[in-house]
Amino acid sequence: MADIKNYTLNFGPQHPAAHGVLRLVLELDGEVIQRADPHIGLLHRATEKLAESKTYIQALPYMDRLDYMSMMCNEQAYCLAIEKMLELEVPLRAQYIRVMFAEITRLLNHLLWVGAHAIDCGAMTVMLFAFREREDLLDIYEAVSGARMHAAYIRPGGVYRDLPDTMPRHSPNKIRSAKSTDALNRNRDGSLLDFIDDFTQRFPTYLAEYHTLLTDNRIWKQRTVGIGVVTPERALNLGFTGPMLRGSGIAWDLRKKQPYEVYDQLDFDIPVGKTGDTYDRYLVRMEEMKQSNRIVKQCVDWLRVNPGPVITDNHKIAPPDRESMKSNMEELIHHFKLFTEGFSVPEGEAYAAIEHPKGEFGIYLISDGANKPYRLKIRPPAFVHLAALDEMGKGHMIADAVAIIGTMDIVFGEVDR
Repeated sequence: MADIKNYTLNFGPQHPAAHGVLRLVLELDGEVIQRADPHIGLLHRATEKLAESKTYIQALPYMDRLDYMSMMCNEQAYCLAIEKMLELEVPLRAQYIRVMFAEITRLLNHLLWVGAHAIDCGAMTVMLFAFREREDLLDIYEAVSGARMHAAYIRPGGVYRDLPDTMPRHSPNKIRSAKSTDALNRNRDGSLLDFIDDFTQRFPTYLAEYHTLLTDNRIWKQRTVGIGVVTPERALNLGFTGPMLRGSGIAWDLRKKQPYEVYDQLDFDIPVGKTGDTYDRYLVRMEEMKQSNRIVKQCVDWLRVNPGPVITDNHKIAPPDRESMKSNMEELIHHFKLFTEGFSVPEGEAYAAIEHPKGEFGIYLISDGANKPYRLKIRPPAFVHLAALDEMGKGHMIADAVAIIGTMDIVFGEVDR
């Protein structure tokens, strides 16, 4: 009688549940995974190399395109590294705006994650609900930067501009009646801060809807409880950060442990799991959304009563305002030199890390004193987590591989870079 041999199967790179162009070579015994070998590089865009031939400000929009679910968080880490090397003071109002948008970005990321993770496991409704909330958040992005996704809003020394006093409104057209337009515009009468404030008050209701749909749903629990268990020791050894680490019970969050911007002045909690399985990581991220909402509310309250500059007044680093540039020769020269040559960064190196929605996102910069980075190295969280796929998937079924990829919250822009 012939020996039964394991067979190999390609999972992806075109599979929708692969969360990008992941080619996973699965070695199977029947339907049980014996080995999972992730093949990456199908989306490699040489971001780190391209940055070497771009000025510091020109390389900034590349950051948006790394993890295209967490755009402003990537920008924030990049700008923090530059500011560290320049020893640049960022205005307090700009820091609050950055933190507010970092947490709005965390909500954007986690909403897409919960929708995609649920749809991977066969639950369609959550995706539709999550995109309803993402629409409001993307409108906030667009109101402040002009772009729904790739904002390029956070700049070295602060943010591109202050928060607008009005919120863009919907107009009636041939497929939208005046009545339905009024319903869409009901919370758009005030400023952007009013719109964000209104969202923070509505969001807990939406979060409760997701919990109703998933948390005690027996099919969801069958697909996630006990799947992809990682002990606290292994989570540390594998280099996990963010919800992947906190899901295993380790309360490590850079916003608390190594505070940056104004996180040390805000009140929020760090949720941790107990068993380190896919269900625990789900609960951690759901609670993180609640805490992010709290942080956004605190930022809104502070920004309402504290006007001030939103970018450094050092015109060697940040452009002068349009009015000055068009009426003053000195400012015109500053503007011209900044957008043609950029600014030079002193010789040296710096590493800046933030608590990105997926974990620790770090930027390591080396400068040789020129106006372009000598070297740029990005430390993305998803790349590190993907390395644990073999260990987490072993002994599970093929369907569980989908749930494990979902719980890692992988985006390939930052994995391949």
